[in-house]
Amino acid sequence: MASRSRDVTVNFALSVASAVLLILIFPRFNFTWLAPVALIPMLAACSREASWKRRFFLGWAAGFVFWFGVCYWIEFVLDIHGGLGPWGGWATFALFATLKGLHLAVFATLAGILIHRSWAIPGIAALWTGLERTHGPLGFAWLDLGNAGIDMPVAMRLAPVVGVYGLSFLFAMLACAVTLVILRRPRRELAWLLPALVALALPPRPALSRGNERALVVQPNVDSEMNWTVPSLQNLEQRLAVLSQAGGLSLIVWPEVPAPFYPSDPAFREYTAQIATRSRTYFLFGAVAYTPAKEPLNSAVMLDPSGAPIDRYDKIKLVPFGEFVPPPFGWVNRITREIGDFVPGNRIVVFPIRDHRLSAFICYESAFPDLVRQFARNGAEVLFNLSNDGYFGFSAAREQHLSLVRMRAAENRRWILRATNDGITAAVDPAGRVKERLQPFEELGSVMRYDYVRDQTFYTRFGDWFAWTCLALSLAASFTGRGRPATRSQAALAPESR
Repeated sequence: MASRSRDVTVNFALSVASAVLLILIFPRFNFTWLAPVALIPMLAACSREASWKRRFFLGWAAGFVFWFGVCYWIEFVLDIHGGLGPWGGWATFALFATLKGLHLAVFATLAGILIHRSWAIPGIAALWTGLERTHGPLGFAWLDLGNAGIDMPVAMRLAPVVGVYGLSFLFAMLACAVTLVILRRPRRELAWLLPALVALALPPRPALSRGNERALVVQPNVDSEMNWTVPSLQNLEQRLAVLSQAGGLSLIVWPEVPAPFYPSDPAFREYTAQIATRSRTYFLFGAVAYTPAKEPLNSAVMLDPSGAPIDRYDKIKLVPFGEFVPPPFGWVNRITREIGDFVPGNRIVVFPIRDHRLSAFICYESAFPDLVRQFARNGAEVLFNLSNDGYFGFSAAREQHLSLVRMRAAENRRWILRATNDGITAAVDPAGRVKERLQPFEELGSVMRYDYVRDQTFYTRFGDWFAWTCLALSLAASFTGRGRPATRSQAALAPESR
């Protein structure tokens, strides 16, 4: 009995160790070199544990720790901006982490089956990758394992072909291979690593480029908790008008701003039209529009140099708690101050600009690779991310968010100019490199360079076929076939399974 209890304790410690390693690879720690080994402790625990119920618990615990550690800033948002206070913020966030932990619970449950197959390496990598793809459809998407590879030149060759999920697959393969070595499995099983060498044959990242086009990107640094009055709004509009004075540019860009900017308001329409006409340039800005039923929309509006509206994009992927309250969390206050939940848009919009085309995606949408690629697939030659990260405070969420945008640029080989309310405002090149970034928490306007790119990557054209295929094959493999017999060394590692 004591031996059994000790084994359970060791397996629990191993699973939590993987969660800690996964936390360490992302901002604020950025120990990205841990990405290929982060899953090793959990896989070792799965190989030792014969009971699927205990593996489920081990994965759930690890998932809770991971989401609690990476997205700790959600508590701050709920506490300060959601008005729940410390107790309500921590309790709600703990429930959130508990629910998100179920993904790792499923992974650990099935990985314990696949680890004993002769094709464990591709099987486990496919399982991890496929489950990552389900985060968005099942409530909340953020950082994938592959995001840790954003500054790895060879690994990043996969991004334009299979997206961030290709990097996740690669890192999971490497972790599984090391685990098999520890378990003293036959060396022939490591041959599954050979296809990974295809990354060396893929085109390298695009060369450094200065960019020939220029856009004025404004960072207004507006207090997210401002109580708006007529004088305070007029003061903001005057400051923004000063920051937006420019000539000879392709575009003026304002971010998503926590201010009552409504395109339906005649005075605001006249104000924004004057900015476009004075500068004789195109003007892209964030605002709150409404459906015919008076439901709020988080929108990006484009004006031409005459001040006339070209089109409007309405945000499709809304932020849980920020723009709507998920059904299981009915007691939580929305962070935004609009009356009623926001509603999602339903169309991809590409704005014409002279002989070119561009698109804007809004804030949290950067966490959805398949959504962002649709703008490029529909003809956008440059992308803009309009965001308000003011609700994140001084947390690592700002750097995490920038990391997401960088991966979207690399997947689609597009420049992305990121306009934010108070940081991190940045220009990202088609390789995902940050070419310029503004100092956060300052009221600034900066001319940023970019280029138009028309070529489409394989990922842009075909999307997440790889991730969905991984999910289907790994689930099928988990419930078919026979496992290989445990070796003597495995039995030594897993006495409870004998």
